Amino acid sequence: MGAVLDPPPSKIVAVHLNYRSRAAERGREPAFPSYFLKPPSSVAASGDPLARPAGCELLAFEGEIALVIGSRARSVSPERGWEHVAWVTAANDFGVYDLRYADLGSNLRSKGSDGFTPLGPALLDARQLDRRSLTVRTWVNDKLVQEASVGDELLFDFGLIVADLSRLMTLEPGDVILTGTPTGSTVVAPGDVVEVEVSAGELTTGRLRTPVVDSAEPLDAIGAMPRVDDSARAAAFGAAAAPTETLAAPTPADVPPEILELLGTLSTATIAHQLRKKGYDSTVMEDLHALRPELHMVGRARTLSYLPFREDLFEARGGGMNAQKRAIDTLGEGDVLVIGARREHGAGTIGDILALRAKLRGAAGVITDGALRDTAAIAALGLPTFYAASNSAVLGRRHVPWETDVAIACAGVLVEPGDVVVGDRDGVVLVPPHLAAEVARDAAEQERQERFVAERVAAGESIDGLYPIGPRWRDAYESWCAAGGSDAHA
Repeated sequence: MGAVLDPPPSKIVAVHLNYRSRAAERGREPAFPSYFLKPPSSVAASGDPLARPAGCELLAFEGEIALVIGSRARSVSPERGWEHVAWVTAANDFGVYDLRYADLGSNLRSKGSDGFTPLGPALLDARQLDRRSLTVRTWVNDKLVQEASVGDELLFDFGLIVADLSRLMTLEPGDVILTGTPTGSTVVAPGDVVEVEVSAGELTTGRLRTPVVDSAEPLDAIGAMPRVDDSARAAAFGAAAAPTETLAAPTPADVPPEILELLGTLSTATIAHQLRKKGYDSTVMEDLHALRPELHMVGRARTLSYLPFREDLFEARGGGMNAQKRAIDTLGEGDVLVIGARREHGAGTIGDILALRAKLRGAAGVITDGALRDTAAIAALGLPTFYAASNSAVLGRRHVPWETDVAIACAGVLVEPGDVVVGDRDGVVLVPPHLAAEVARDAAEQERQERFVAERVAAGESIDGLYPIGPRWRDAYESWCAAGGSDAHA
């Protein structure tokens, strides 16, 4: 369908919080309006599909009343602010909470994606309606989820908002103001259809329809990547209860499967050496033991943090589907559960039942800098596991399961969700995702050279000029590679 505004607005200003129900949900009522900007390129028409960015799980809708400025406004009074509004329409202020952390409240990446501001489908003449009678309604898959009347719920009058903005910026004809959303905003997924309607008595915009789809384009690992923790989930789901049984794992930085596979054939010693050559000397986890030394592990980190035990907080956060169980129940194929337990060995951090669940979810391994329970049973699972100690005591003796998918410290290393972790009998090393391909390539070449050197040393050659390979041996090494010697296993 065609755009409701042509040409597009020069700017879109959105109000953070403007409905009493939403303020009650968030636990605060602001003393004055606050704002953020959305790019004009985010505008979409009714019926346009909205693509949830790759790697994001927390796409939330916000049904809103949009004001379209009709005449230039600069330093106008609250009493005259409404006079500069020409049209009213329906809007949906979509956002992904997975990226909200990245821009310190500006919402640029979380709410600025193409298509994240559907408007329409019709414009209501502001001169023909009583703004106090305006009502906004939102449906998800034909179920009414938001409904609020301006006269009952609004914190800041529309005329005041126009005046407030016009003190410091010029509002031009065609500019759009998104006036806030009432309670009821929550998460939607590909396959859902969200509809928003604004009405005033007999006047109506009709339903602004937005089908949600998955993005067909990967998100390049250049800047901030999607990241989810418990607070982000709570904010995204709002008043709706988050369905813990269907929580999805966040997609980490895009490390190609072939790179992960290659890293899985390389020793942690070689990988650590290559990282050190690149200036990364703090990626080797300390004082960990391999439960099954013959098992090699490679995967993407999913993190879980434990804080020190406190009776009241364990009672509040330790029961039910707590952070520990949520972390395990959202593991995906190739994920490694990395537990930050402060190197506290006085209680177990995971036992055999949850380790079995992790294995059945497709996890590639478990790492904890705390203690392991049920070591024999976990060893029998064949799940690569790296741990600092063993202890039969239960979690609640020393720990409160606190948060998932956040940056943690584990065995002296800072771990973020999506980091690549590799483990073998020598220990565990972390590879930052943006270095994974380069490290894998250079480590593979190092091990190839070392196989050649080992063959020569076994044949009686001196290591002088051979280890590392010097000019005298370079041609022999190239011939060896060409003859297929490089395909031999270490």
